[in-house]
Amino acid sequence: MKGIFVMLLILASSVQADSPAFTSRAAIGSLNGEQIYDHICQGCHMPGGAGAIAAGTYPKLAANKKLVSWQFVALTVLNGRNGMPPFGQPVHHEQSRATHLTDAQIADVVNYVRSHFDNNFKTTVTSKQVTGLPHPTAELMGPQ
Repeated sequence: MKGIFVMLLILASSVQADSPAFTSRAAIGSLNGEQIYDHICQGCHMPGGAGAIAAGTYPKLAANKKLVSWQFVALTVLNGRNGMPPFGQPVHHEQSRATHLTDAQIADVVNYVRSHFDNNFKTTVTSKQVTGLPHPTAELMGPQ
């Protein structure tokens, strides 16, 4: 029984690594806002920002009036919210296993979701504006 579990685990790992949707942590740094959404966000928020209710609630981003505030979206990505993990670079960042996005990438994904999925918010956010927002601290991010 143990051998079957190990084989399934290896098979699942190899399928994920060969999937076009899989991106290594090293390659995350080269992704733009749309690619970040496709590789990280849509796993919960679904394609097209449709959202889902299953083992948890994953808010829809499509036609979402809360996205009018770029700060709300950026702070959510930076620090997490209601079970969503934080993706911001923690203050006093040390090497960790978690996926972290740069302020420029957070700006890119914020601009992407605010201008797609029936959202037509024209204001764009810059990495400098994201840098000015509160970032997570290593202590708040928990054990890595």
